[in-house]
Amino acid sequence: MKEESYIWGTGKRKCAIAQVRLLPGDGEIIINDKPYQEIFTRVEHRRMIEHPFLATDTMGKFRVTVKVKGGGINGQAGAIRHGIARALAKENEVFKPLLRKEGLLTRDARIKERKKYGLKRARKAPQYTKR
Repeated sequence: MKEESYIWGTGKRKCAIAQVRLLPGDGEIIINDKPYQEIFTRVEHRRMIEHPFLATDTMGKFRVTVKVKGGGINGQAGAIRHGIARALAKENEVFKPLLRKEGLLTRDARIKERKKYGLKRARKAPQYTKR
């Protein structure tokens, strides 16, 4: 059996981590062994995943396989987008400035802030009573 050559990229967003593989192909996107339309039913998540391909005008030129874990649906979509963008930048150096301009290569560092003692959540304080 011949091993296929692929380009990989790791994407992260919130607590989600996506391992992305780009192979030459027909444009199908497989996430955790399922078509991405099954996992991401919302249009904005699908558009988020397709964004790197639209920015580089490579829609339908690669077959994408993704392993994603952790986080919620929104974080996973962001992690996949980040991983695809990184893999495209690795595949062709010409894409790097295009992806950078769209802000797709920058890791979104916003994560949940930890809860502090004496507070109800990270910043919400109990109601102040004067008497």
